[in-house]
Amino acid sequence: MQRVVEPEIIDQLPPDHPDVVRSRTDLRVINFLMGNERWLARQIAKHAGARAMGVLEVGAGEGTLLMRLAEKYPGIPLTACDLAPRPEGLDPTIRWEQRDVFECLAAAKGGILAANLFLHHFENDELEQFRQHLGKFEVICVNEPFRTQQTLIDAKIILPFVGRATKHDMMVSI
Repeated sequence: MQRVVEPEIIDQLPPDHPDVVRSRTDLRVINFLMGNERWLARQIAKHAGARAMGVLEVGAGEGTLLMRLAEKYPGIPLTACDLAPRPEGLDPTIRWEQRDVFECLAAAKGGILAANLFLHHFENDELEQFRQHLGKFEVICVNEPFRTQQTLIDAKIILPFVGRATKHDMMVSI
């Protein structure tokens, strides 16, 4: 099956738009149900040496993964990269870089590169751009949707409970 990248609604709206705010709430629930951040945190826990060198999360959203890591591992360097502005209430020890992911990666090096439900936003040629930066990290932890019919069925079950933007974005992400 050929992968098709379609624009997501929340990527085309300002961060304070009501659809984006609702979508962030929906994503917190979806991430919880899927266990995404728990899985990433478990993978990061396995690599103490790399973790001590720092964690860079690209497409960090609200920074919830890094907040979890800041609580569990005080003192490790944590950096978030996202086009959205720094979320209110984010742990002050987390460095926030509001810029393009490739600008962040060009300047980055460290222990762990993390991405949660992020890489599906990129066309194949853009994904190739990631390759030149991967060697800068000891560990790479990436989570993406499992693209199967069952995943689509599971997604359709929760459609009545999510906002307009999430209804669209969830289906095009899968």
